[in-house]
Amino acid sequence: MKKLTALIMSCIMLFSLAGCNKGAGDDKNVTVRFLNFKPEIASVYNEIVQAYKEETGVTVIVDTAANNTYESTLAARMGTSEAPTIFQINGPRGYANWSDYCKDLTDSKLYSHLNDKSMAVTKDGKVFGIPYLIEGYGIIYNEELTDKYFALSDKNTDFMSMDEINNFEKLSQLVTDMQKNKDKLGINGVFAATSLKSGEDWRWQTHLANLPIYYEFKNNDIDLSSDATKEIKFEYAENYKNIFDLYINNSTTDPKLLGSKIGDESMAEFALGQCAMVQNGNWAWSQISGISGNVVKEDKIKFLPIYTGVEGEEKQGLCIGTENFMCINSKASEAEQKAAEDFMYWLFTSDKGKDYVTNKLDFIAPFDSFTDEEIPTDPLAREVIEWSKRADVESVPWNFTLFPSQTFKNDFGAALLQYAQGTKTWSEVVTLVTEEWKTESAKL
Repeated sequence: MKKLTALIMSCIMLFSLAGCNKGAGDDKNVTVRFLNFKPEIASVYNEIVQAYKEETGVTVIVDTAANNTYESTLAARMGTSEAPTIFQINGPRGYANWSDYCKDLTDSKLYSHLNDKSMAVTKDGKVFGIPYLIEGYGIIYNEELTDKYFALSDKNTDFMSMDEINNFEKLSQLVTDMQKNKDKLGINGVFAATSLKSGEDWRWQTHLANLPIYYEFKNNDIDLSSDATKEIKFEYAENYKNIFDLYINNSTTDPKLLGSKIGDESMAEFALGQCAMVQNGNWAWSQISGISGNVVKEDKIKFLPIYTGVEGEEKQGLCIGTENFMCINSKASEAEQKAAEDFMYWLFTSDKGKDYVTNKLDFIAPFDSFTDEEIPTDPLAREVIEWSKRADVESVPWNFTLFPSQTFKNDFGAALLQYAQGTKTWSEVVTLVTEEWKTESAKL
């Protein structure tokens, strides 16, 4: 009996060790697929996963969707052998589309480090999407060029500093006179080309459109979690038109040619000093600084809020928020889910991961694992941080996460191009926006 018992115990120990060894091997053999939303930082993610592989032995493959194709790419990948283990949603509407694939992250280690828990995407008290960065956008300007304008002896305004520009009326006066003096300033236009090519128009049909929708919901006390968001009147359509007209009529490019312009071209125009202003977000610095021949200095690139002529906008700040929430595929294996959680935690809590986040991705991370010293050196990110701390202004939240569909945004963008080219009236654009918002919302 003693010999039999010893034999049984030996077998148990042998199988236990084999099981442990198998588990350890499985962890390293698991492959995590990450579908990236931002093409402009794909190369940095490739560096990150290589460093992670060297440190942990775990393979993470980064797939990147092209501009404006994230939802269609995600839909095409889900249910295939290349389904992402980590994917992104843009907020509550995105969760509604992908709720069947979103793992409960309530007890995840990364969520425990989120500074503001209310930022997470939740349902019935459970967490399904964790925000991984805060961003801001507005009108980026080159202070060297605006200062050059202020120094002109024959300018037709009394402005001497960008600090004086705090509403649309003043912005319009400044821009139109700068445009008249473009030759003296050595620029082709005040604003970079308004890129309205299909797939390149997200800055206008989404980011710029956030302003009128924000004011409509805010000033009508709309509950953003209710069905009241499924219809809009586009009450601030004229305010949208104010700034859009200012962009297209005071730029480097004839409005009729904007359908051929892409975002990369407009950012190159700004980087090369061919214009003084461009609407974009803090993520644009890596693109601007990376352009060969860039003349924009780090200490001279600044942000201005997007003024549209709304009453009280002197107290308006930048548009600050996020549409970037990480989710883990609940249909993936348990080993893949765990490996995905481990990678996300490493990226935002380890010294090496945080260094990439701060200095290569240039993210303003919303986690308590980052100290005050661990903020991006990116000048536009620092501008966002400074604007967010200003007590005299109120940041504009990202309500475009409530836009009903990509179809709505694409059709809005196409209508804007037709308006710029003179083949569609503004009233027709307004009608399309209100009707299609209602039609697409009904499909949700």
